[in-house]
Amino acid sequence: MKPYSEHMRYLKHLAKEFSSQEAVAEAIINLEAQLNLPKGTEHFISDIHGEYEAFSKLVSHASGSIKRKIEEIFQETLSAKEQVQLGALIYDPDRMLGTMLPAADEQDQWYQNTLYRMIQVLRAVASKYPRFKVRQLIEGRFEGLVEELLYEKETLPDKAEYYQSIIRTTVASGHGRAFIVVIAEAIQRLAIDHLHVVGDIFDRGPGAHLIMDRLMSYHSIDIQWGNHDLLWMGAASGCDACIANVIRISLRHGNMDTLIDGYAISLLPLASLAIEIYGDDSCDLFLPQKFNASSDSEGERRMMAQMHKAITVIQFKLEAQIIARRPEYGLEDRRLLHHLDLEQGTVKIDDQMHPLKDALFQTVAPESPYTLTSAEQHVMDRLKVAFLHSEKLQQHTRFLFNKGSIHKIYDGNLLYHGCIPMNSDGSFTSLHLGNKEYEGSELMEAFDNLARQGFFCSEDSIEKQSGQDAMWYLWCGPCSPLFGKDKMTTFEQYFIADKATHKEPRNIYYTFRDDEQMVKRMLERFGLNPETGHIINGHVPVIVKEKELPQKGRGRLLVIDGGFAKAYQEKTGIAGYTLVSNSWGLLLATHQRKVDDLLSNTAAHDIDCTTEILENRKQRIRIKDTDVGREMRQTIEELTTLHEAYQKGIIVQDRV
Repeated sequence: MKPYSEHMRYLKHLAKEFSSQEAVAEAIINLEAQLNLPKGTEHFISDIHGEYEAFSKLVSHASGSIKRKIEEIFQETLSAKEQVQLGALIYDPDRMLGTMLPAADEQDQWYQNTLYRMIQVLRAVASKYPRFKVRQLIEGRFEGLVEELLYEKETLPDKAEYYQSIIRTTVASGHGRAFIVVIAEAIQRLAIDHLHVVGDIFDRGPGAHLIMDRLMSYHSIDIQWGNHDLLWMGAASGCDACIANVIRISLRHGNMDTLIDGYAISLLPLASLAIEIYGDDSCDLFLPQKFNASSDSEGERRMMAQMHKAITVIQFKLEAQIIARRPEYGLEDRRLLHHLDLEQGTVKIDDQMHPLKDALFQTVAPESPYTLTSAEQHVMDRLKVAFLHSEKLQQHTRFLFNKGSIHKIYDGNLLYHGCIPMNSDGSFTSLHLGNKEYEGSELMEAFDNLARQGFFCSEDSIEKQSGQDAMWYLWCGPCSPLFGKDKMTTFEQYFIADKATHKEPRNIYYTFRDDEQMVKRMLERFGLNPETGHIINGHVPVIVKEKELPQKGRGRLLVIDGGFAKAYQEKTGIAGYTLVSNSWGLLLATHQRKVDDLLSNTAAHDIDCTTEILENRKQRIRIKDTDVGREMRQTIEELTTLHEAYQKGIIVQDRV
């Protein structure tokens, strides 16, 4: 550090926390010791898409990490079936206790045996953590007893009876069940030191709000925003175009749970408009898609279709307004309503006329096709208020901003959801934002700042408007690192039969990612070591059925979106990929379909997950080799300076 005089203000502040030489020395000793512990296990997950049950189960078994620990500990003492049952109990204790408990006269002994085994697993997953961190992660019910059992050696003659007595008395007092749940939850928390969510928590499945609740309770997490996340964040900011898209997608997939049950967003104003304007319109093109349709009545489905069409037309108008005020986005070809010829039932796209599958545009006036009618404006005003006043949505969005970003560099790896927009010559695509051209990492950072601006700046400010427009662009713009396609053909997919118009060509990035040298150059452009670093992203499902692999660029780039959403699984052939980084290297976990049947009966408790070792290091990675270790070294340096200041009397320690 620099001379004391340059840091006196900070040292005095630090001295309030460490008020003596002894306190400083103890902190330095603890930090130095921690640097030599094995690095914690990181878990990478992407494209959850609202599938809460699959997500919850996957996180509970830590992509097979707990199963591997059980096999290591009990390979000589428990049968394969017993190992599977113990794992099932740890992954889902509340449910499994209802099916595993033996007859009443055998329960005490079963509880005792089970607790002994679970504590052995707890010790194994806790072994790489210092005591204070274990204490933080098991804080709650029975924390004192758990800590005693965790660190006592039952094999020592003087401790054996003490150890056994704790377990016997716990069971005899009727708390065996609760104690098992507490230990299972502690194992789950300790099995994963840090969770990376590489985008797309929202849409498709019905439980995005439940996933967000669980993520908010996670002890250590970062999030790289996906385009679906940004869409909901934009809606929470009050961006009209994002609100319309969120509602349209929810209606399209017949998935209203997150909107209505999760965030208490009332769609009554939209329903009233749909009845008034589209009551005589069959809206057949807008019926909810089958794979997510519930058991609603035909009348309810018809109403959803009418609401769906109403918000879709509103969306096209609102998006066209953004495009008109942001010519730098280069999206004029996405303004299509003024190319409608409703008398002929056609639309002109790229100088070609196409027949419309539905030529009823009741609220589109030829002289001003992009102006909302007074009724449409009233609906959007009401919906905007609902999104802005949804307490839970606002809470979740703030958490996404607090823990999230467009990209992240972590322990030499580059994490982002979608892509780095590129040109055919391998250069990064640039986009004019404000008064400057941005590309690569600078473009990601500029978009990150604009998104925060769109949510946090004051209403009616220029900054908020430009930020909200950028949030919408991140959802669907050709230079968006979250979207990664040349265009979003929403209009064509609804209204034009010719599927050639539906194509959304991917950015050339998705070709270059197969080239090892190109991936290495990407890593270098972000300041990373191309020989040891990896790019980790999701967004585009890996089509396993067509022999596609998640490893790109000879393993330098890893795609961990295998298709969590049930809508994708028939196409991909699996139920998702996750990545595990532990102190020995990298493991890729493949999750098979029908994950929702996991633990359905006592004969089939095993997790349907296979693991492949991608990298196996000869020397174990220590905390000192990680970003966390580098921060700890900086703290040690600061504490050492404070210790010297105490020794020299530059700062005088308090005496009681």
